[in-house]
Amino acid sequence: MRMSARLITATLLIAIPTLASAHRQWMVPNATVFSGTNNWVTVDAAASNDLFFADHQPMRLDGVKAWAPDGSEAKIENAATGRYRSVFDVKLDKPGTWKIGTYTNSVAGSFKIDGEEVRVGGRPRGPAMAGGPGGPGGPGANGTPGAPPQPPMRSVQSVDDIPANATDVKLTQMIARNEIYVTANQPSDAVFKPMGAGIEFQPITHPDELVVGETASFRFLIDGKPAAGLKLSVVPGGKRYRNDDGAREIVTGADGVAKIDWPEAGMYWINASASDDKPTVARATSRRLSYTTTVEVLLP
Repeated sequence: MRMSARLITATLLIAIPTLASAHRQWMVPNATVFSGTNNWVTVDAAASNDLFFADHQPMRLDGVKAWAPDGSEAKIENAATGRYRSVFDVKLDKPGTWKIGTYTNSVAGSFKIDGEEVRVGGRPRGPAMAGGPGGPGGPGANGTPGAPPQPPMRSVQSVDDIPANATDVKLTQMIARNEIYVTANQPSDAVFKPMGAGIEFQPITHPDELVVGETASFRFLIDGKPAAGLKLSVVPGGKRYRNDDGAREIVTGADGVAKIDWPEAGMYWINASASDDKPTVARATSRRLSYTTTVEVLLP
């Protein structure tokens, strides 16, 4: 895929799951397997403390797309965003496996101009609010009472906005995917054709044919090649109703294949992340990659 000259980063900050925090971003379909070709799938999308229980913030839907089994782009319908979650529908009018999700390829970082640090990408910072940190009547900068208000940090939205005389340029390319798969009638494989950029999912066991007691084999790729030694986090939903997070770490073999068994039925969140020094964006020096999916495991 040809990358846009102007690299939008705001959506990426939402799209990348933050493993370091307690908030995981997810998409959950109301079902993964449908009979016939006159059905709808409804998808919930959010970031939350407990997986699949919307308690933090909704997922933005402006980057969500759907692809039919023949590779054509499908329509996102009835989209709505509330306080804690977003929801949308996709009409499944063709047989085979559909892909729904987000793909972002962006860059973020900072540079200096005349000694002042300027941020690249991210959300622009506005003036401090009255009564808030750094604002009139509130605590000073860094929460220190009496300290002068801290001016907002300057920012630009893309690499193209960096002046030619900028110094200390520090940029990181970030490629992220968050995808789910649903099948109408018979499963198919066309939507798993790799693009050759970032982390990609190339299942050996079809993700819509997962059963308790059977080990699934999933191959992961980085830039189209087997991702050896890639660490996956596999977490069952329903954390709200148990004490243990239930997360397991799975590592891919030399062939990029991860073998995952399923102790119980339900929805599972799978995430893989990696970093390297192979950016494809000019002036970037590092790269962060991530892949997220939700799969459904059924009883035998």
